Amino acid sequence: MFFIHGFEVGKLDFEIDGITNSILNAVTFESAETDVFPVIRTDLNKVLRKNGWCFNWRLEFKTRDRQLFKLVIKGGSGIEGLISLQVMEAHVEMHLIETAPHNFGRSKKWMGVPGNRVAFACKTSFEKGFEGSVGFKAKTMVIQHYIDTLGAQLIFKNRMNISENAAKNLVNSYYKNFFYER
Repeated sequence: MFFIHGFEVGKLDFEIDGITNSILNAVTFESAETDVFPVIRTDLNKVLRKNGWCFNWRLEFKTRDRQLFKLVIKGGSGIEGLISLQVMEAHVEMHLIETAPHNFGRSKKWMGVPGNRVAFACKTSFEKGFEGSVGFKAKTMVIQHYIDTLGAQLIFKNRMNISENAAKNLVNSYYKNFFYER
């Protein structure tokens, strides 16, 4: 195992600060509509360690078979959070997830960003026909947190999965009317 800026590489350690309706202003609790877009090369200049980001998103951007997505406020250009996903045979794998430095800690601007990113991963899984299945490896100290907040299941050691019912709950929290009667 090796570490980058205190994070064990290959295992996720993010805090779900609440399952919200989109994202919420941390002071006024007003909801903001968001969009999700693929990360493009010029975005990488905004998400550097010197700007407070923890992960090397340039390296992740170059990793084959992974797709990076950014969360932005509708009509805005500032990045509120990032996620790295890989489409597998029967599920979507979350490799990295990070909240923008201004959305972390006591002085955060927006709440719900991590939950929003996980809901996006679940939505992607449903769109790919995987019944919302999202897999990831978690640090031991946050496993119970993910069970409690995301409805994730511990599969083996630090391997976790979000399955259909929990995925539906997450997706419906952030993407209104995604599920409808057919």
